[in-house]
Amino acid sequence: MYEITLKKVRIEFPIYDQGGRSLRDMLLLNPVRRQIASTVRLVGGEITTNSSGNRVVCALDGVDLHLVDGDRLGLIGHNGAGKTTILRAMAGIYEPVAGEIVTRGEITSLFGMTESMDIDATGYETIRLRGLMLGRSPKEVNDTAQEIADFTELGEYLNMPLRTYSAGMLVRLAFGIATSHQPEILLMDEIIGAGDASFFDRAQARLKSFIDAAGIMVVATHHPDILRRWCNKAILLSNGHIAAHGAVEDVITEQMRRVNAAKK
Repeated sequence: MYEITLKKVRIEFPIYDQGGRSLRDMLLLNPVRRQIASTVRLVGGEITTNSSGNRVVCALDGVDLHLVDGDRLGLIGHNGAGKTTILRAMAGIYEPVAGEIVTRGEITSLFGMTESMDIDATGYETIRLRGLMLGRSPKEVNDTAQEIADFTELGEYLNMPLRTYSAGMLVRLAFGIATSHQPEILLMDEIIGAGDASFFDRAQARLKSFIDAAGIMVVATHHPDILRRWCNKAILLSNGHIAAHGAVEDVITEQMRRVNAAKK
């Protein structure tokens, strides 16, 4: 059984500067900070001081979450609310300073797909290298190479180095590789619209099949319609905390209520 569990997870990012130690900061800036902190914020996590006296941005604070097979969770909230941080914590990229994260199942992440690509490698070399990096066997890589090539429609460009590719061509290749196997736990930062208009419909059909095959799917988004289409539950994040958790429409309604209240 696939599973994701977060227990009292706290993630901090240290701020490496000396501003908080100066007399000018204490006398002039701290009162301003306190005034800003007393207002409703629709961006960012909480800026605070940790137990060592260092200033940090608290991206997540005391987050509890449990997901099992069949869950399709949407994360929504303002910029800096903690959506991407949760995804990267689930993927093992960020280490919590408190609490624990337990996952059961192979994790497939559809964010940063073109990062760390070797621009001197050819398309076919990239298919093989990325497949091996994703933990697939040489046989699995060879079995899927032609299917990826057919899907991307990159033709002779697959024999050429990636430095000759446009940005859209790189996305096509990365998307084709990432979606070439059945995921167990799928993490996405926004739904991907891969490539140009002529490629979009096939990419969306492939993505739907990919999501349907996943045991658990978690997507971070700013778009309520994505929640309605792909998710069966949702979480509203605000300043690193879970502000609402439940049915998709209920969470969207709560988000809109908060946005409207902040405008008054």
